[in-house]
Amino acid sequence: MIKHLSQLVDLAKDKRKRKIAVAAAGDHHVLEAISNAVKEGIVEPILIGDTDKIKRIAKEINFNLKGIEILEEKDNYEASIKATRLIREGKAEILMKGLVSSGILLKAVLNKDYGLRKGSVLSHVAVFESPYYHKLLGVTDAAMNVNPDLMEKIAIIKNAVEVFHGIGNKNPKVAIVGSVETVNPKMEATMHAATISMMNYRKQITGCIIDGPLAIDGAVSKRAAELKGIESHVAGDVDIILAPDIDGGNILYKAMAFLGGATSAAVIMGAKVPIVLTSRGDTERSKFLSIALAAAIS
Repeated sequence: MIKHLSQLVDLAKDKRKRKIAVAAAGDHHVLEAISNAVKEGIVEPILIGDTDKIKRIAKEINFNLKGIEILEEKDNYEASIKATRLIREGKAEILMKGLVSSGILLKAVLNKDYGLRKGSVLSHVAVFESPYYHKLLGVTDAAMNVNPDLMEKIAIIKNAVEVFHGIGNKNPKVAIVGSVETVNPKMEATMHAATISMMNYRKQITGCIIDGPLAIDGAVSKRAAELKGIESHVAGDVDIILAPDIDGGNILYKAMAFLGGATSAAVIMGAKVPIVLTSRGDTERSKFLSIALAAAIS
């Protein structure tokens, strides 16, 4: 199991170069991230978008486009459709969002004729490296599922576990977090947590160790768990945190990034290939690491 996000590059290099289709590629940060990934030898990009704009930005950032395929398409939705078609046709193995809204790209991903849906649920999986935690920490779902029900939460966990298996953790510890550690029939999230934990105990969900409900302090701090009298294989040593809803996941994600000094890599899982769908607030470094994560697990 890797301990640092920089090691994602080494994992990706252990595999052959992956073809990555970038929809609406005319964006400075995206092209900088792609340029660095090309220099590291982990991807071969296909850039779809406004050719003149892509070439202008590439010149500004000293990105040599020699030998790189560029497909002209100024319309963002059509660019997204072209990118997903490349993957459907086996010509690319990773999809990346460029200067296009997430909604437009996901509309293409979910298109019945050309889309990439594999399972019932697409979910966002972020992997953080924090100066205040002893190993990499996954957070899900901060971007896709607003108020997931029981079965959707199980799918979200499975998507996150797939990511951790891909980076070398064959039995990740999953904490289903909320505001309390006790099961309360009036709090649906605690009922979900207890049910999923029992399903894991009975081996209905495998490939991971699940416990919940847990509050965030008990999930990440052994001392907090001991003070609360929590006995758990997960508490204080969690690998993946499942948030109760998109509000909790998004707040945790952004608090770690903007207040906690953490670096992240993130992908959308549940489609036929990993999707690099970063936000405008993400750094070029985060975008590059997200490409490396997708290449490592694809």
